[in-house]
Amino acid sequence: MAQQWPAADIARLILDGFDDYREHFRQITDGARGRFEQALWQEAQQASAARIKLYEEKVSEVGDRLRHCFSDELLEVAQWPLVKSAYITLIDLRFDDELAETWFNSIFCSLFSHDQISDGCMFIHTTRPSLRSQQRAAQTRSYSPEHGLSGMLGAIFQDYRFSVPFEDLPRDIKRLEAQLRENLPDWVCKDPELCIEVFSSVLYRNKGAYLVGRIFTRDEQWPLVIPLLHREGRGIQIDVLITDEAEVSIIFSFTRSYFMVDVAIPAEFVGFLKRILPGKHIAELYTSIGFYKHGKSEFYRALINHLANTDDKFIMAPGVRGMVMSVFTLTGFNTVFKIIKDRFAPSKNVDRATVIEKYRLVKSVDRVGRMADTQEFADFRFPKVKFDEQCLAELLEVAPSTVEVEGDTVLIRHCWTERRMTPLNMYVESASEAQVREALDDYGLAIKQLAAANIFPGDMLLKNFGVTRHGRVVFYDYDEICFLTEANFRHIPPPRYPEDEMAAEPWYSVAPLDVFPEEFPPFLFADIKQRRLFSQLHGELYDADYWKSLQDAIRAGKVIDVFPYRRKTEQAE
Repeated sequence: MAQQWPAADIARLILDGFDDYREHFRQITDGARGRFEQALWQEAQQASAARIKLYEEKVSEVGDRLRHCFSDELLEVAQWPLVKSAYITLIDLRFDDELAETWFNSIFCSLFSHDQISDGCMFIHTTRPSLRSQQRAAQTRSYSPEHGLSGMLGAIFQDYRFSVPFEDLPRDIKRLEAQLRENLPDWVCKDPELCIEVFSSVLYRNKGAYLVGRIFTRDEQWPLVIPLLHREGRGIQIDVLITDEAEVSIIFSFTRSYFMVDVAIPAEFVGFLKRILPGKHIAELYTSIGFYKHGKSEFYRALINHLANTDDKFIMAPGVRGMVMSVFTLTGFNTVFKIIKDRFAPSKNVDRATVIEKYRLVKSVDRVGRMADTQEFADFRFPKVKFDEQCLAELLEVAPSTVEVEGDTVLIRHCWTERRMTPLNMYVESASEAQVREALDDYGLAIKQLAAANIFPGDMLLKNFGVTRHGRVVFYDYDEICFLTEANFRHIPPPRYPEDEMAAEPWYSVAPLDVFPEEFPPFLFADIKQRRLFSQLHGELYDADYWKSLQDAIRAGKVIDVFPYRRKTEQAE
């Protein structure tokens, strides 16, 4: 009798690998509290990068183990529906079952060609919602104003304490109470049914800790975020109380690093966040708490659902055509798709491998709210009828090695997805004078905050920045980025002779990483009025010494504060 194909054994090994990944993920995440309490800011950055890399490392380990244990049997893709069926049985009672599905998909894709992808062999569509009938434990704590607003706030901070004492808790609670009264309608603060609900775990990111929850009455609700800071030598300081949905949305933005937070039941926490931030897609919320691979799964499901249920077509994205990337978008879907061209403009001294390296770098560094997160995909297949003819013709012309037509299907071998924004150069063309001033001010802040995170954009032209729905300026073109500490900022040497200034070539040597900030004004702004305005707002960016001072601070180990919210206090830093 033929030996039974080992579907159950393969499913168990895959799930054991998932448990191993989740345990290492928890270990890194659980260390966030200690890093915050001990002010280990550089370690916090290293832990964030390590946790991102962990997923692929563990997928690779499981793939190697499967090949070693099962060899030829493993490669019988026709048998994988049996593995999927066995795996479903194993994950049905788990609290992280949706993440386990994505893990299974990752293992399958690491073993087989993308030509083999089907819903029979993997979880293109989730099997989870219909299986969630069991009662699950609450993950929040509730507080009512039995002893007034200050008493309610005091009760919260009795529950959320650290090994480091608060610097001045009565002062901070008094300030938070004033902000709460200022932020909410007067009647809300007097409503006896007022309630504050706070997620039981603290969220950590960079140098901050965050309490996240909601304020609600019988009829209304507001999101609630309370950031806490550890001022070395002074203790824990409660920074501000935020109830504005737009501001809370920015804290959970696609331009931010991922939170470290202990989440026993990811789907329920994401559901909680979705209730207080209804404008966020669940893909972005999963990503924001470190489950970026599952965020990718949710994004893909939303994309194929949109394609199946609308007449929208792919078109070239508006804006100046890129010299390295070709960018297209889908009408009605708030995303751009970026592919690398086969040939770059002569002025670009990079190759394909370098571009890929730069885009992957952005995934692991602190984006400080100023760089768009990306998702990397391989072998996207779309119906040909979903492409505008001119769009498809251009893609086939500039990237024939990446874009192919296979009958009625268009194959995109490699691309990145990114949130769609209005290019800054287009925004300022149609903006009012006040809007231009605000946008250019935020553009300068974006450059400064990136620099504070040790990122130099390289090509800082306005066309490489976008404006989000919240009016924030975000960098999104990564082929020339480098660490700030790698660049060599120089003053332009004085001319040797009067003729030097008239010469076509510079009278001084220029190495590949040399940067001359004095050259920025005419390079960045053809419009004289905008050039003068930016000089007033951020003229220090034209001074090499400004950049060198930031480099010195970073090399000295300083992690510079960049806050993901507007600070309402002017406390000493």
